Amino acid sequence: MSRTSVEDRLSSLSRRPGVYLFKDARGEVIYVGKAKRLRDRVRSYFRSDRQHSIKTRELVRRIDDLETLVVGSEAEALILEANLIKEHKPRFNLQLRDDKRYPYIKVTLDEAFPRVYVTRRVRNDGGRYFGPYTSVGSMRQALEVVKRLYTVRSCRYDLPRESPERPCLDYHIGRCKAPCVGLQSEDDYRGMIEEILAILGGDTEELRRDVEGRMQNAAESLDFEEAARFRDVIRGLDSLSREQRVQRVGGGSQDVLAVARDGDLAVGVVMKIRDGVLLGRDALRFTEIQEASDDALLSAFASRFYLGRGDQGYRELPREVVFAQDFEDRETLETVLTEAAGRRVATLVPQRGDKRRLVELAGTNARHALEDRVAGLAYAVDRADETLFDLQEKLDLKVVPRLMVCFDISHTQGSETVGSAVVFENGEPKKSDYRHMRIQGDWGNDDYASMHEAVTRWFRRRRDEDRPIPDFCLIDGGKGQLGAARQALEGLGMGDVQLGALAKREEEVFLPGGADPVRLERRDRALHVLQRIRNEAHRFAVSYNRKLRRKRTIRSELAEIPGIGQGRQQALLTRFGSVRDIRAASVREIARVPGFSETLATRVLTYLGKGPA
Repeated sequence: MSRTSVEDRLSSLSRRPGVYLFKDARGEVIYVGKAKRLRDRVRSYFRSDRQHSIKTRELVRRIDDLETLVVGSEAEALILEANLIKEHKPRFNLQLRDDKRYPYIKVTLDEAFPRVYVTRRVRNDGGRYFGPYTSVGSMRQALEVVKRLYTVRSCRYDLPRESPERPCLDYHIGRCKAPCVGLQSEDDYRGMIEEILAILGGDTEELRRDVEGRMQNAAESLDFEEAARFRDVIRGLDSLSREQRVQRVGGGSQDVLAVARDGDLAVGVVMKIRDGVLLGRDALRFTEIQEASDDALLSAFASRFYLGRGDQGYRELPREVVFAQDFEDRETLETVLTEAAGRRVATLVPQRGDKRRLVELAGTNARHALEDRVAGLAYAVDRADETLFDLQEKLDLKVVPRLMVCFDISHTQGSETVGSAVVFENGEPKKSDYRHMRIQGDWGNDDYASMHEAVTRWFRRRRDEDRPIPDFCLIDGGKGQLGAARQALEGLGMGDVQLGALAKREEEVFLPGGADPVRLERRDRALHVLQRIRNEAHRFAVSYNRKLRRKRTIRSELAEIPGIGQGRQQALLTRFGSVRDIRAASVREIARVPGFSETLATRVLTYLGKGPA
């Protein structure tokens, strides 16, 4: 069917309520809508497009086929629309994603040296789970409190059965006491875990008093930085305590819905209140909402929440559903919910009083949920931690890669071969540790041999200087470069260093011993960290290669001048930097360079094609 055929059918469409589906040339459903009168609503799309938004004009341009479904009432149309959107996920409809799987804090009590981390899956595996936490920011803040007060390991070694040869960066920065290498006993570690279990279980008052005392002592000693750290710990403890208390917000039994938006993102929140007690919150997030109005967002949110999930959306419906603002389908939705519940379910848009305050509270929750989505976590260290823990999980690394190094090789047709090593700490560049090196071996175009030399030299020096060994070594390249790096580390007796290679074309991660590469989603923050350090290593190597190439070109011109040996060439380069700047200089300026006279300066300018000035 063509666009013309679609327009020819418009006059024959039904005037009854129903749902319409627009399809593109490939037969895919690109939009689902409902209408009180199908013919009038569908025909409105094909009138003059001056009144349409850019998004609607693009939708109409792609329409190649049309399907309509006639139903008995507007309520049935509303239900059918919600179900069809869920089934087809049309690209021109508002898209909502379920954020209902809230996170938990897990303590792995089945291990000799338990770990404490975040998970969204609860299993019967002997671990202890705390949650769910409806505010991700608050949960992360609480977890950071535990990390600041206690040195819980973040590695994934099966202690004490397997252990590394040396402690990771967490030990050097005071985040762990290195039980992996026997520097902390199991009894001491278990005592620490017992205190953590008490805190996560809600017993925070005693610890809060202790931390307040430490803060006061730090302030009296004028150690204000330490006092501020304890202040942040107290705030985290208060946040943890609030999350674990049942909240009484007043009112009766209602669902309260509100939406918050920021640019192309929005979050809708449903607060479930029963007998005046806030039992929980559900959240859905929208994407691609540029031209949607606030009432359209609220309408889509309510319809999708209650009607797009089958019977699950009707379970335990309250007596009232309260909205922050009115929207077109509110009365129709009330009819549907009343029929589903078998009793009256009222929909309200309060303007004052207690219920208006509940709406404002829901709006606040929606804004907090959106801030968690847009701004990430409360502290930059938390954001870095989350990404690094995610990277550990995706690549199945034993240690959280807090300290990473990346190597790259650059050359010009086999000459000026250089290697670069850039270091990232906690996800950020540590430029004081950047190093570049001229490859000493005569390897020509052999990138594998050059990589072997670069890795060997850098890690040997790191070991000899007794500096922390990186938790993860990334190679810019594929399997060949990875193999060369692995041989280099094994030759140094450092085969336990975690390795990976990031190939540019497909952005695949190769790991030692892995038959297939690991493919991360393009939007995955873990991949972004790897790309960032890889790109930085490439930039650093290329810039050094260009610098050497430029010096070689300059020296080749200067070497043709009689009486200008390597020492004087270097002196000129140090003073002027380039042939162009040497040409622009006067005889007197060149004569001031150590080792030069006015006669020699005149000769330099003459050979460079400029008469003496």
